[in-house]
Amino acid sequence: MIDVVFLLLIFFMVTTTLIKEEADLGIQLPTDTEAKPTEELPNRHTVDILPDGSVEFNGAPIASPAERITLHGLIATLKRVKETSDRMGQKTVVVVIADPISPHFKTIEVLDALAAADIQFVSFGNY
Repeated sequence: MIDVVFLLLIFFMVTTTLIKEEADLGIQLPTDTEAKPTEELPNRHTVDILPDGSVEFNGAPIASPAERITLHGLIATLKRVKETSDRMGQKTVVVVIADPISPHFKTIEVLDALAAADIQFVSFGNY
């Protein structure tokens, strides 16, 4: 009987030293923090037509006044924006803002570019 008690005593002494070593691993667990809200892409974009006939998309220049008839850069940009919005399940809304003294054919070219990019939600805004 005494042998069994000594064996149990040795067993508990050995296991308690192992548990202490395993408990002291120096791991820092993360604290309870709130998640940051994800930034959503804007589904409303603007195409500005300036008085000299140049075109800007969301404030970035796309076409110079010399570029006529086709706006390849604008069409490519609009297609990328539409694909991204479609993947996110959002509608792509484009607001065309033409300066009152801008050439009217540039507005038609921008509308043709929007049609080529298959954007269906188009609105006009004030400059």
